[in-house]
Amino acid sequence: MIAIEDITVEPPASGESVDFSAMFGNTNPVELEIGCGKGGFLLRRAQQHPERNFLGLEWANPYFKFAVNRMARWGLFNVRIMRADAKHFVIHRLPAGCLSAIHVYHPDPWPKKRHHKRRLFTQDFVEAVERVLSPGGCMAVQTDHQEYFQQIKQVLAAAPTLEAIAFDESLYGEGHAGPGTNFEVKYEREGRTIYRIAVRRV
Repeated sequence: MIAIEDITVEPPASGESVDFSAMFGNTNPVELEIGCGKGGFLLRRAQQHPERNFLGLEWANPYFKFAVNRMARWGLFNVRIMRADAKHFVIHRLPAGCLSAIHVYHPDPWPKKRHHKRRLFTQDFVEAVERVLSPGGCMAVQTDHQEYFQQIKQVLAAAPTLEAIAFDESLYGEGHAGPGTNFEVKYEREGRTIYRIAVRRV
């Protein structure tokens, strides 16, 4: 087990950007998971790819604490977890071309129309995704909410530097069509349809 304080990181101060080389102590490629929950997907990815670094964002404090303790117990040195608002973080705190991959699995759909403005996938967020992905960098998205999925597809299709790719290519699924998150397992047991899309920065 490693120290919890070695796993947790604070968001950069106003006007500053993340320095991943300082955060991880190396210049390995960095993958970001937005809404890492209890950290199951993040744990597997970090174990499978010690040559990569992983940052998980989680706003819900109980899940954040659970994920931090989980990573510390497993002694994973290539994982950091931050409690931060994901949209603000991506738009304002990430330098250009800093991420090799972004994972977004089951984002809050905010189903009521009056709450749609709170959704993660808006034009300004996708424009930031285009900026922070390195050339060839990818983003994978998964949701069980059909209407939200249609919006996600629309806003991604309108992004001039993003092209659709197969979701289950080895970068994500390791030969499996889904990331195996807690939500995915739960919803598939309930018989819900899971919608998936992935894009690459050209």
